[in-house]
Amino acid sequence: MNKLKGLFRLLRFELPFSAGVCVIMGQMLALGNFASITEILNSFFAIFLISASILVLNDFFDVETDKINAPDRPIPSKQVSLNEALFFSIILLLIGLILSFITSIIALLVNILLTIVGFLYNRKFKKSGLLGNIMVSFSVGMTFIYGGISVGLPFNKMVLFFGIIAALIDLGEEIAADSMDIQGDLLIHSNSLAIKFGRSVALKTSLYIFIFVILLTLIPFLLEWFSVIYLIPIGIMDLAISYSSIKLIKSKNEEGRKYIRWLYLGATCGLVLFLIMRLLGLWY
Repeated sequence: MNKLKGLFRLLRFELPFSAGVCVIMGQMLALGNFASITEILNSFFAIFLISASILVLNDFFDVETDKINAPDRPIPSKQVSLNEALFFSIILLLIGLILSFITSIIALLVNILLTIVGFLYNRKFKKSGLLGNIMVSFSVGMTFIYGGISVGLPFNKMVLFFGIIAALIDLGEEIAADSMDIQGDLLIHSNSLAIKFGRSVALKTSLYIFIFVILLTLIPFLLEWFSVIYLIPIGIMDLAISYSSIKLIKSKNEEGRKYIRWLYLGATCGLVLFLIMRLLGLWY
């Protein structure tokens, strides 16, 4: 049971779950309604498993820095061995790619691209600073695009718009997270904004990105893409971003990680509520 708990913790469940929710949201924005149950499940679990695989691989490569930044993580705490983590990551990836192939060849190619980006980030570009942050945020934004791809409509304007918002939220989170990991990142000679310009500058940069995101979320209502009732889920997302980003500015390392998690959970709750409202027949 302890081993299973360790493997589950490697998944960082809320992150691949959020990615899967973004895929469903992308499908719904593209179609104006929900896709078939088969398309939803295939696409959700393809992205969930591939995201989880990349996150597990991240822990595999980060074992030395995690001994300093997060010694309670499954690998440095000896809850899971390096070989077990690598095998787990490969199994998750293979199942995810099979599900992508079932969806379409294009879906498979996109997920192979995301896998390559994730591997390169984990293996080489994590310490590159802003470039590495952008690689991760690109992958997150692509979850919405993947939703559109899975139903044959990748270039829908709302899909692209929310893909950009998702990418920016993750970019702000990545920059903020780097400011919590300075001690361990110095060990790998990282060029993160926090190391190059200081923790305060990194957190302020993150805050400015989040403010920009909140302003962007008003555009669909100004352009009348959605009815006013959808201000409720978008407002929940914006409140979570606002509260967490303000708290991050004043936080210390462990406390800051908590607020980063709250930011993800709040944004995900907003999207889930959006989907529930749509399921109940509230038109946008």
